[in-house]
Amino acid sequence: MDWIKQELEKIKHTHLYRVRKLKEGLLDLCSNDYLALRDHPQVISAVAQVLKEYGVGSGASQLVSGYTKYHLRLEEKLAEFKKVPKCVLFGSGYLANLGVIPSLAGEGDLILSDELNHASLIDACRLSKAKVLIFKHRDYEHLENLLRVNRGNFHKCLIVSDTVFSMDGDVADIRLLKKMAKDYECMLYLDEAHATGVLGATGRGGLEEFSESWEEFMIIMGTLSKALGSYGAFVCGSEVLCEYLINKARSLIFSTSLPPCLCAGAEKSIEIIQKEPQRVRHLRNFAQLIFENLKEVGLEVSFHHTPIIPLMVYDEKRAVKLRDYLLERGILLQAIRYPTVPLGKARLRLTVSLRYSQSDLEFFFSQLREALKHC
Repeated sequence: MDWIKQELEKIKHTHLYRVRKLKEGLLDLCSNDYLALRDHPQVISAVAQVLKEYGVGSGASQLVSGYTKYHLRLEEKLAEFKKVPKCVLFGSGYLANLGVIPSLAGEGDLILSDELNHASLIDACRLSKAKVLIFKHRDYEHLENLLRVNRGNFHKCLIVSDTVFSMDGDVADIRLLKKMAKDYECMLYLDEAHATGVLGATGRGGLEEFSESWEEFMIIMGTLSKALGSYGAFVCGSEVLCEYLINKARSLIFSTSLPPCLCAGAEKSIEIIQKEPQRVRHLRNFAQLIFENLKEVGLEVSFHHTPIIPLMVYDEKRAVKLRDYLLERGILLQAIRYPTVPLGKARLRLTVSLRYSQSDLEFFFSQLREALKHC
């Protein structure tokens, strides 16, 4: 197995080596817990109640004996929240994308995918065996050119895009994507992992943000593990689509279902967002405030009015040094490097959460300034 050691040495030499860090005792500035719901007292209470009733695991896949009233209630709650007819749960966002996209498109079909889509979307497109064409990031003129030239040569066509892109925090133009999908008779698949609970006045996601409504050719995927503070994922669409996925999506059929207690926790999180929509507004205002402070620090900072704020470093070696300097002082802010982002695009990826206090931020800004002096 010497080749493995050699490969690891290559990774270390290019400053792309990764290790897991225990977060205990650290100020975590890179969690996706945007609305600070993962330890909300009502969420914990809901989880604890069902944990006592059902235990830790679900015991089987949804199609065997792992589908409970809590799974059903969460699916109904998500469909109501997203304003779509029906919803189906998956074990994670990765499993949802890997299960759904190959179920919708295969040999003889066409997929058009944004070049900065999440890795799980990229892998799902590859797994599908469909013809995959990549359009330049948020370049919808390029997308339309690809559609104009290629659409007529394929039976089915699927346009795939993140709604909020996970490494830059920018937002897809849902209105334009929807129009193109409709004009060229395509399905539209939107990954709303970072949009659910974040975009729109009440956190319902991209359609609310762009004042658009769902239509039957649209498939909305989202996760429970970010703004909702739980774990798992969901796919929303028409009733016939969800029936089809239950019968065709291999990652649903052959995976143990989510623990019922996590379903209860996610359901409670949605209820809190619905009762306290000001959380979504506060998150956006807080992100703006943090961005204004970061502009004064000396790094190039991108901001698209979402809670994902990349601090651009570009050089992989320096990004690791900055991360380590902050880590030694009790701050967890990960260095994002290739292959997550292109080579030469390394960054520190800060995510905004309502759990940060004023003293947390003052400490972080002071330490970041010191880090930039020394690294």
